[in-house]
Amino acid sequence: MATQDTRPRGGFVSFFRDYTKTWVHAVATAGLTAFGTLAVFHRGFIALALATYIVPPIALYLWRPSAGRTDGDTAAEGEGDAAIAGGGGPPLERTGAGDGPAAAGEDDRDADWHLVDVPTDATLRDVCVTDAGAVYAVGENGLVLAGAPVDGADTGAWSIVLEDGPAAAGDELTGVDATDGGEAVWVAGDSGSLGRLEAETGRHTDYTAPADSTDNWVGVAVGGTSGDETVLLITGSGTVLRGRYRDGKCAWDDPITPGSGASLSAIALADASVGYCCDTNDSVFETTDGGHSFDRVGLDGADGTLEALATLGRGDCLVSDDDGVVHRYGGSTWTPDRVGDEAICGIARREGETIACDADGVLYERTRAAGWDRVGTQAPDALIAVSTATTGERAVAVGEKGTVVERR
Repeated sequence: MATQDTRPRGGFVSFFRDYTKTWVHAVATAGLTAFGTLAVFHRGFIALALATYIVPPIALYLWRPSAGRTDGDTAAEGEGDAAIAGGGGPPLERTGAGDGPAAAGEDDRDADWHLVDVPTDATLRDVCVTDAGAVYAVGENGLVLAGAPVDGADTGAWSIVLEDGPAAAGDELTGVDATDGGEAVWVAGDSGSLGRLEAETGRHTDYTAPADSTDNWVGVAVGGTSGDETVLLITGSGTVLRGRYRDGKCAWDDPITPGSGASLSAIALADASVGYCCDTNDSVFETTDGGHSFDRVGLDGADGTLEALATLGRGDCLVSDDDGVVHRYGGSTWTPDRVGDEAICGIARREGETIACDADGVLYERTRAAGWDRVGTQAPDALIAVSTATTGERAVAVGEKGTVVERR
């Protein structure tokens, strides 16, 4: 598990990040430089230089709670920070695959998320909740894990569909996505691993090394209905490979490079035509022709490396980074929105709601009319990916050591 801090958003680190953008910090920096230069004449200027730079932020931070706040406001803020610093509440309780929703009377939002017992402790790299309500997760050694659709209070059984990948080679799988309706699911990963699963029968077909490529696939995106599928694969060398599945066969185009060749980190399709991908060089690309071509639409000035993205259609894209920020694209401009302090590794979107997860096992939810809310409990290990049904009835996040967290 990656070691992560659990700092509250309202703590000194967040305050200092904002402070560095103020005129006070600029003056303090100038003072540090000026007095530091004078230190060649007298060593006492060293202490003065350090005091000039260090004292202002400490004084402002200590003074801040009483400035412009009532006692009630300060107390409420302290309670909120204490809850977050302590993990936001008790650890998530682990439930079996057949356990129903939490007991009535518990907090609705917090009670809806549960750790789920699954038959693996392997790290899970990606997850997809299909339109049919089933869940597929992929990860180490070619593992494909499936959760049956919810039936009333029953969450459905979790089972291992594939133990060692579509080609039985044991290569790690890094991406999973489903067709509209969820009848077919594609999985992709290292050494060109690629496979298609039929949800109803459980049958899988191996398409490893498409177009004779054994590149490591970083992600996969699928658009269209079963039997009429567009499949896009991305690589760490910055290329996109496009395939079209028809009548049991998949035809592949020549790979294209949307950007400079920087590693692509995520891809998503809203439908068979419109989608987005991003790279580690602060670039986001849009396709409106199903992956035949891509145009750069941003993003400039991100402090962190782009990690994940989600889209509902053209002119609608959210991209997360490893600095805890989600960047929103509205068709012409980008707007950054700080969610937390850790890397936002996964993000999922449906009409009216967005869900994000981070490297410290924290989940965040946002509705259309409100800001980001941190779920009051967190997973014991890092979360890597999250997905939600289009209806919102089921959402699942996955991560290290076989961690599966479900909301229903």
